[in-house]
Amino acid sequence: MNAPPAADTILRAPTPAAWVEAAVAHWPELLIDHANCEKKAASTALALMFAYPEDRELCVALARLAREELRHFEQVLRAMRAADVSFTRQRPGRYAQQLRALTRTADPGRKLDLLLVGALIEARSAERFSLLAPRLPAPLARLYADLGSCEARHFELYVGFARAAAADEWRRRLEVLAAREAQLATTPEGVLRFHSGPPPLSG
Repeated sequence: MNAPPAADTILRAPTPAAWVEAAVAHWPELLIDHANCEKKAASTALALMFAYPEDRELCVALARLAREELRHFEQVLRAMRAADVSFTRQRPGRYAQQLRALTRTADPGRKLDLLLVGALIEARSAERFSLLAPRLPAPLARLYADLGSCEARHFELYVGFARAAAADEWRRRLEVLAAREAQLATTPEGVLRFHSGPPPLSG
């Protein structure tokens, strides 16, 4: 069996520098969205467990992943408390919603698509953690460096199950989903989110 690709190799475009600069300048606001992302990651894993209970290996792996994502949520909350950042409600960004809109509605295609979308989200997270960690205050920098390694491992988990689910199709389907992911991560967006595009050009 061929080795799984590295997280950055499935991303069809790097995060724009403008997003990184905006995130560094507004990291307290980004922390709020980051906390929400960790909750969503846990809920995504749980939803897949309920959708495919017959896949025992997948369910066991996702149960562990969900627990880890919830621990990350707790870590982000502690970071927010230490930085005196209050939790506030936010409008959802377009990224995950529009990416998941591409998933097929019937199996076996739907299972493959959900696994690949999970892989892409985790891969983008790993990339952005690695970009932000060297630029943030020390306690948060250490957390983001650690989380980057975790997200890369989660990406590998999702890709591994995608390959097992559809060995002959997963790469072709990944190309479709990855192209859209790249558009969403690089096209200017009016709100700053952990997975958003860069802020719109002023003037």
